[in-house]
Amino acid sequence: MFGPVTIPYGSKLLFNTIKLKPGVTADDVEESLAEMCNVVKETYGGERGGFIAGQVFRCAGFLSAEGSLGASAADSGADHDLVIATYWRSFDQHERSHADAVFREKFGKLAQHCSATHELGYEMLWQGAYEG
Repeated sequence: MFGPVTIPYGSKLLFNTIKLKPGVTADDVEESLAEMCNVVKETYGGERGGFIAGQVFRCAGFLSAEGSLGASAADSGADHDLVIATYWRSFDQHERSHADAVFREKFGKLAQHCSATHELGYEMLWQGAYEG
């Protein structure tokens, strides 16, 4: 469950930013988030639906001075609390999985605690790993 992931070249990345409602913390949504992620993994994984792997992150508030141009912590654009990065074989497979009633039920439970979510799709252009 917490092991490393391998992402094949050509995968599609779906990057979902989540803004929690005021007073709601990541701990408050941990169970519903875990249930939703588990449904995706177990129901749509591999040949069954195109899901490859996923990761969930909590925004740490860190802004890289070395990797940012013209940005300060105040205007970093970090208007979210969590991100979910999922990797898929295709955008179509992602959309079919998320239109399915099983997923929609779990996502609905998480959404009750959110003021906004945005999921953007990205096509992989490069990847590499340290080989030393």
